[in-house]
Amino acid sequence: MDINWLRDFTCLARTLNFTRASEERNITQSAFSRRIKSLENWLGMPLIKRSTYPVQLTEAGQQFLPVAQEAIASLTDIRQVLRAQEQGVTAFQRFAVLHTISVNYLTRRIAEFEDLIPNLRVRVYSDNLRTCCQLLSDGTCDFLLYYRHQDVQPVFEEKQFARKDIGVELMYPVAESGAARAGGWDLDGDGRQPIPYLSYDPSSFLGTVVDQTIGNRTPPLAIRYMDALTEAIKRRVLSGSGMAWLPESVIAEELAAGRVTIIGGPDWQAPLTLSLFCSRDRLDETGQKVWNAL
Repeated sequence: MDINWLRDFTCLARTLNFTRASEERNITQSAFSRRIKSLENWLGMPLIKRSTYPVQLTEAGQQFLPVAQEAIASLTDIRQVLRAQEQGVTAFQRFAVLHTISVNYLTRRIAEFEDLIPNLRVRVYSDNLRTCCQLLSDGTCDFLLYYRHQDVQPVFEEKQFARKDIGVELMYPVAESGAARAGGWDLDGDGRQPIPYLSYDPSSFLGTVVDQTIGNRTPPLAIRYMDALTEAIKRRVLSGSGMAWLPESVIAEELAAGRVTIIGGPDWQAPLTLSLFCSRDRLDETGQKVWNAL
């Protein structure tokens, strides 16, 4: 038995798609399929109905899924506890978090309450949304921090975890001030001149949020650049390369200094809720303090 087989299975049970699951697990589809088959051979029965689309769990697969999830969580927990005891230190508090939130929120907040929680040790896994959700679901992380939006469906079973909404911030359509003035960039303008557009990858969470915000409207946008990383898009904005939607925490200093300007009215803005998730019954004493502090 390999714990990765269990992680592969829980990922496939969530996505119901071999291609997507293998991408999330960062292995080839053929290798992923072999590992699922190895787990089925170990159990002595099929877990997946491969003849349907999307694939479905067999009855045995449905029965085995909660067992696999609990086994992953228990093994991960005890490994962390034993390693911490061996080293004589407090266990790491493990966060799965989007890159943007890690850079612009989490590092600052940890610094603020380090003095309040003696011997605090934090490990951060910065990744895309689906991977972060999987890390919490399979027990690799204690906490998940991510944005939620009213028009975007969650990508994991939120009801299985405790949730705390930390705050709401807006995504603004912004551009470097000089470039915006020179180009006359305005989402509410006459639309005669196209605005160079720095876009998120359409499969990313923020890309979906922006798509929902634009809706059926046809603003004069001409895509010039696409990236999944907010920080990369921000750099392009600051260089005057075009406009983009950016969370206010990412550009607060630049807005205050006048380096960037908002180029659309309130109906072009998108609210994001910063939410914290965890399994509270699995947190140690330090983890409970972190939950209360955030």
